[in-house]
Amino acid sequence: MTEQSPAYRALALQTRCDAVNGLGVDAAREQMQQSIKRIGRQVMASKGFVGQDTRLIVLPEYFLTSFPMGESIPEWSALAALQQNGPEYEALGKVAQDAKVFLSGNAYEVDPHFPDLYFQTSFIINDSGDIVLRYRRLQSLFAPSPWDVWDRYLEHYGEDGVFPVADTELGKLATIASEEILYPEIARALGARGAEVFLHSTSEVGSPTLTPKDVGKRARAFENNAYLVSANSAGIAGIAIPEASTDGMSKIVDFNGLVQCEAGYGETMVANAELDLGALRRWRRRPGMQNMLARQKSGIFAGVYGDDHGRNALLDGKGQPVVPDRAHFIKAQQGRIAKLQRDKLI
Repeated sequence: MTEQSPAYRALALQTRCDAVNGLGVDAAREQMQQSIKRIGRQVMASKGFVGQDTRLIVLPEYFLTSFPMGESIPEWSALAALQQNGPEYEALGKVAQDAKVFLSGNAYEVDPHFPDLYFQTSFIINDSGDIVLRYRRLQSLFAPSPWDVWDRYLEHYGEDGVFPVADTELGKLATIASEEILYPEIARALGARGAEVFLHSTSEVGSPTLTPKDVGKRARAFENNAYLVSANSAGIAGIAIPEASTDGMSKIVDFNGLVQCEAGYGETMVANAELDLGALRRWRRRPGMQNMLARQKSGIFAGVYGDDHGRNALLDGKGQPVVPDRAHFIKAQQGRIAKLQRDKLI
């Protein structure tokens, strides 16, 4: 990327999620394609209305499928997980290419190195339709994560693949998956690698009052002097949970933690604002109390964060991945709670 200071509009597109739970595999795949067509129309119409300087659009978490509700790992993988070069990514790439935007979102995805598992993956597709970043969610309570197969994962991807940052014409972009906005270490790791814009795909409880995630959005932006573009679901249709439980809250936060725009409820393009990378870079290069990125002394905390709990939990004695049942994840958390109690930390 050249040393330019671009300014452009970003949009957190609050769009409905049509769940695939309860469908057959063929019907689920067809519904995903129909969802992509609907979203493609919304992307084009939103850019036409907001302005042609709209260059970046973020979609909600698992916007094509919703989340598993009792399905086993193999069942959900077959029903809802995308292949890395599969037809869903191809269709999303065409949406980005046709609209001439960078498109970010979050999906369940099969990794060819771990074919019996899936990871929750945040992605960025550039305006040529190419995937320029893949990030696998690290903090996940009920799904596999890279930490569960850590040694093998690092063999394939290295640390750059764990905390990826894409250096693009729109600045240095990174993704944060949903609930991970509550973990400051993840945003800090990405900020330490130069991330200027956090793309946050989420599907969270909507509320007229501040929620933990909503506080987290402001805090992560301020702590790292970075923009944050957060897109929430406009409800999840097709499951028993009341549809509008995950609705509203989409917003853009600037590098001082100030909310620039915020969506109400329903499908909407209201959460759009200009990102001024020149202003952000000037701020980061300016000494002062609020230059949080430059003030951080990360080495202080190295000893505190040296806990290996759960590492390689899904590798067998020969270092091969194993497929867990759903009970594995809650048992692992119960074990962690028991250890904290034994250590008199809770």
